[in-house]
Amino acid sequence: MRIATLQFSPSLGAVEHNIQRTNALLDASKPAQLDLLVLPEMAFSGYNFPNLEAIKPFLEPTTSGPTTQWAVETALRCHCYVIVGYPEIYTAADGTTRNYNSTVTVSLTGQVINNYRKSFLYYTDETWALEGFTSQPDQKPFFCGPLGEFGTVGQGICMDINPYRFEAPWQAYEFANSMLTGNAKLIVLSMAWLTRLLPSELEVEPDRPDMETVAYWLERFFPLVDSVSSEEVVVVFANRCGIEGNKVGRVHVENGEAVEEGDRVCYAGSSCIMKFQAGNVRMFERKANEVAVLGKGEEGLLVVDTDKPARFLLSNKTV
Repeated sequence: MRIATLQFSPSLGAVEHNIQRTNALLDASKPAQLDLLVLPEMAFSGYNFPNLEAIKPFLEPTTSGPTTQWAVETALRCHCYVIVGYPEIYTAADGTTRNYNSTVTVSLTGQVINNYRKSFLYYTDETWALEGFTSQPDQKPFFCGPLGEFGTVGQGICMDINPYRFEAPWQAYEFANSMLTGNAKLIVLSMAWLTRLLPSELEVEPDRPDMETVAYWLERFFPLVDSVSSEEVVVVFANRCGIEGNKVGRVHVENGEAVEEGDRVCYAGSSCIMKFQAGNVRMFERKANEVAVLGKGEEGLLVVDTDKPARFLLSNKTV
């Protein structure tokens, strides 16, 4: 399976600009046939909105806004499945509305086949969105089930892999254990994951990954390592890069209006794809003797063929 993650630095509120930037990166990469293309959380709106008023102009109707339109067009053009994050506004039959931080999945024929809503909210989400699992009849978090041609797939968004509200026990590993229970063979995460690095530090060797972040992601999937299962599980971490927010003032967006920015935050980039099997965690090859992981400040397309050997050992469990 050929999986691609497109990592870039969206500008807050500049939807059309961000779409054009994404298309330019895709065109420049000229990837060979893909099976799955994954973009970050809230890829075209940007992420760091401080409140409901600020994000309201950028909420998109359920699977029918500019993000879904782009996903459909791109799936047809690239003949692959597409997963991309967007801020959703759902309108019920009685006219009431609810907001979610969501991803839409589109098949290679341009059909919407899933709309996943983020289950565990980061504090930024809590200012405007509801927990996605509250919209499910069974009230269970996360998605794990059949998806297109990929068999059993797990889906999450960023904070989903952390302990619930940072209050649940660290060892609960709610997301990873849910994926084990559901027997997911492919797990896809759209992310807007932050880094502890300062803006000045992001500028130093931007093509090198933030390995502290990569190590943290690995740790949150410890149950997959601990299970020592002989079955292969591929986990896709599709993050964004760049900086948002300036602590003060407002930023002008495409429609000529100004939207309030949140506090300055830096994103970790470092998108990658890991393979968990038999207690080992391996990463794939990007090109000869180079690990397939994007840099902390790198924009571009990372393509991995999961049918090829994952040559780089990241972690292993000694039984």
